[in-house]
Amino acid sequence: MAKKEFTYRGKTLEELQKLSIEEFAMLIGADNRRCLLRGLTEVQKHFLKKIQSGKNKVKTHSRDMVILPIMVGKEIQIHMGKKFESVWVTEEMLGHRLGEFAMTRKKVSHNAPGIGATKSTSSVSVK
Repeated sequence: MAKKEFTYRGKTLEELQKLSIEEFAMLIGADNRRCLLRGLTEVQKHFLKKIQSGKNKVKTHSRDMVILPIMVGKEIQIHMGKKFESVWVTEEMLGHRLGEFAMTRKKVSHNAPGIGATKSTSSVSVK
C-alpha cells in the first residue's frame, strides 16, 4: 500500500514551500497567523537566515517561532532553559510553535519514602 501524500489545508509540501510567509499565515490558526502578520523579531529573522543558508543543525532560543514550510526536514536544537533538545521538524508540525516540542519541565519521579514518613516506619531504628 502506497504512503498517502501529505497535504496541509489542501496544499502539498512543495506548494507550501513556494508560498510567502504572509500567504502561509492565511492557512494557519488565528494566534499564529497574527504572530506572523505582525512581523518577525530580529532574532527570528536571524534564525530564518541560518535555516535558508542550508545548515541542517540550527540552535535557537526562540521558542515562540512558528514552524514554517522551509523548516521541514531540518534538525533544530531548541533551548529548554538549561540545555538544547534536538527536534526533527516534520510536515505535521507546520503552524505550531517550536516550544511545543521541547518540554521545559521534567516528570517528577519520587523514590521510596524515608524512615519516619509513614506509621509503619516510625518505630524503625535509623541505624
